[in-house]
Amino acid sequence: MVDVEIVVINMNRVVIKTQDKNKRIKNFDEVSFTLSKEAAIKEANRCLNCPNPNCMKGCPVNIRIPEFIQSIKNDDLELANKIIRDANNLPEICGRVCPQESQCEKYCIQGFKGESVAIGALERYVADNAKNKELINVKKNGKKVAIIGSGPSGLSCAYELIKNGFDVTIYESLHKAGGVLTYGIPSFRLPKELVQNIIDDLETNGVKFIYNAIVGKNILLSELQKEYDAIFIGTGAGLPKFMNIKNETANGVFSANEILTRINLMSDKTPLYEASNACVIGGGNVAMDAARSLRRMGMNVTIVYRRNEELLPARKEEYVHALEEGIKFDFLTLPKEVLIDDDNNVLGLKVIKTKIDDDKVVELSGTEYNLGCDMVVMALGTTPAKLINSEELLNVSDKGLIITDDYLTNINNVYAGGDAITGSATVIKAMEAGKKAAIKIIESLS
Repeated sequence: MVDVEIVVINMNRVVIKTQDKNKRIKNFDEVSFTLSKEAAIKEANRCLNCPNPNCMKGCPVNIRIPEFIQSIKNDDLELANKIIRDANNLPEICGRVCPQESQCEKYCIQGFKGESVAIGALERYVADNAKNKELINVKKNGKKVAIIGSGPSGLSCAYELIKNGFDVTIYESLHKAGGVLTYGIPSFRLPKELVQNIIDDLETNGVKFIYNAIVGKNILLSELQKEYDAIFIGTGAGLPKFMNIKNETANGVFSANEILTRINLMSDKTPLYEASNACVIGGGNVAMDAARSLRRMGMNVTIVYRRNEELLPARKEEYVHALEEGIKFDFLTLPKEVLIDDDNNVLGLKVIKTKIDDDKVVELSGTEYNLGCDMVVMALGTTPAKLINSEELLNVSDKGLIITDDYLTNINNVYAGGDAITGSATVIKAMEAGKKAAIKIIESLS
């Protein structure tokens, strides 16, 4: 049995159980636990069931939040599950990784005087405890849609399409489906069996997955156009950004994407560059994921962030967990150079202190110093890869983002959504894009 500690977020809010902080840094098991029935009903009873629910304004997919919470109060999980899945096909994912504190919970009336209702924890409770979803049994309409990319936008799009009678084939460039859900988010935040359950469910409902299919290389977009009635591009933004500072091509400098992909593929058996002290540059959830993963691989980790703690873009929960796990933070610090030895191996970082002036990062002259480390990880965001547009059929911005008009590209019946058109964003935003693009496809092909 996993040792747990009980963390009281607030006296008026639900009690959350997590793995013991001293033991979880030695495994990749999920840190937080699903609410018990007693705790879920108690928390659900805090919902005021507002006649004009502000919480729904913050939900990108418009879940009928008061209704599903009322069903929890009534101990009717199946109805709660149906209400959620009418709007969100991936609640087991969203209940774990969505930033509810800046979305639905931000607008909860209870939050104005105390703590918001734990909507995310309640969504996870329903998704984890309701019965298996029933087989989607609708009449086929004879239309075929290709989805490029099996991340959250592609999976969300697929669900919406099969519920409306379309035949769907998903083309995935790698050997496993899930995109960022599989390769990007660590198991201690999102267990991989949950993602696989979603893939299995889609396959059971007739969705075909074609793996190792690199659109733009071993199959062309123009070839897919001949075979399918419509195409949705949900390839995400997987090309990492770097700082372009001196020596950043040295041995021991990595992108967070590479670190997380390696570890997500092989967990604690991952062969990594031999290092004991890592500096992770960045302050978002990807930086937290990379840092906490390396901590579990036995390294001492410092996160270097150019802004202050108040402006940290990562979820508060991830920041708190990182602190509990012994990760250090060097705020208001900007890397200037990677320090190397004679063999081009990382020896440290030359950094300079900063201040925030009118929301701008300003370097403070004369404050340079060296941070010792033997690994540097860049977690600075991502951009879309250009491979899919090898034929230069799609209109793209100067940043490589696919240009769309209400999810439709410049090519008839070719749609795009998620990070491929917005750049790095949240899982729920990608899901929203996949669903809305599917609705556009349905309208167009009806």
